[in-house]
Amino acid sequence: MKEVAITTEYITLGQFLKFVGIISNGAMAKFFLQENYALVNNEKENRRGRKLYKDDIVEVFGVKYQVK
Repeated sequence: MKEVAITTEYITLGQFLKFVGIISNGAMAKFFLQENYALVNNEKENRRGRKLYKDDIVEVFGVKYQVK
């Protein structure tokens, strides 16, 4: 599992996808999540505005990330 450190209270799923390099810009988040999905704490998620907090676990393409 990869750890992703944030310095704010939360990060949105769209920002997170850009931050870890899955998408190249924020505008792609909507289209990416229409065609693919992410698991957030083992629940399917397709909202780019979903807030991720410390200790949340995000899985995309079989790779797990933990927000720290």
